[in-house]
Amino acid sequence: MKIFTIGFTKTTARSFFGRLKNAGVRRVVDVRLNNVSQLAGFAKRDDLAYFTEALCGADYKHRPELAPTQGILDAYKKQKGDWGLYEQQFLDLMGKRKIEEIDPAELDGGCLLCSEDTPHHCHRRLVAEYLREKWGNLEIIHL
Repeated sequence: MKIFTIGFTKTTARSFFGRLKNAGVRRVVDVRLNNVSQLAGFAKRDDLAYFTEALCGADYKHRPELAPTQGILDAYKKQKGDWGLYEQQFLDLMGKRKIEEIDPAELDGGCLLCSEDTPHHCHRRLVAEYLREKWGNLEIIHL
């Protein structure tokens, strides 16, 4: 089983959709809490769903249950919180939400999307690693 991750900031639409298409992504799984007010026009919900299908032949699904709560997000981003604390709070939240009960077939060949340009301090990486721990045998590829 394979899952991809990608962020849309600091990239062009050409590069972003090219990476998705070249990787053979079957579904973009939007793991942002808010998917309509981002600065990058191509990453707003309706535009992203259209471009993903038209340019990559992939479908789009918004899964806000794979995002941190607004409180966890604000404490880290707006109040310049500690990454370790953010990570632990989000891991605890995923456990409470039992995200491992998502059908693995829904995410196989899919790509977790959020705004961060790299996966290092990003919740999409935490989601992928959490699921690998729970499901086993999950290859994670950061685009």
